[in-house]
Amino acid sequence: QVQLVESGGGLVQAGASLRLSCAASGRTFSMYAMGWFRQAPGKEREFVATINYIGSTYYADSVKGRFTISRDNAKNTVYLQMNSLKPEDTAVYYCAAGSYSPDSTKYNYWGQGTQVTVSS
Repeated sequence: QVQLVESGGGLVQAGASLRLSCAASGRTFSMYAMGWFRQAPGKEREFVATINYIGSTYYADSVKGRFTISRDNAKNTVYLQMNSLKPEDTAVYYCAAGSYSPDSTKYNYWGQGTQVTVSS
C-alpha cells in the first residue's frame, strides 16, 4: 500500500514557475514508477510525465522542455518542476504510483491532487 500527498500548487502568472512535490508513504516507493497527471475543468485526466525507479523519464509533448520530473528515493518524494507556465496548464495535478507508462490505468495509487492556476 502506498499513500501519496501532493503539495506546491498555487496561483501564478503566465511565464512563472512552480514545483510540485508528492510525498509517498511505504517502504516500497523506489519499486514504483511515479507519474504526474492533470485534469482541467470539463476535460479528461491527461498524462503529464513519468519517471521509473532508475530515473528514466517520459513527457507529454505539451510539457516537454518546460516541465521536469525527478525523484528522491531516499525521501520517498517525486517532484514536478514546471517552468514557463501557460494558462492552458491550469488543472488539478495528481501524482500516481504504478508502472512506467503514460496510461493512467497502469497506476495503482493516486494522491488527492493539488490545484495549479495560471493567469494570463
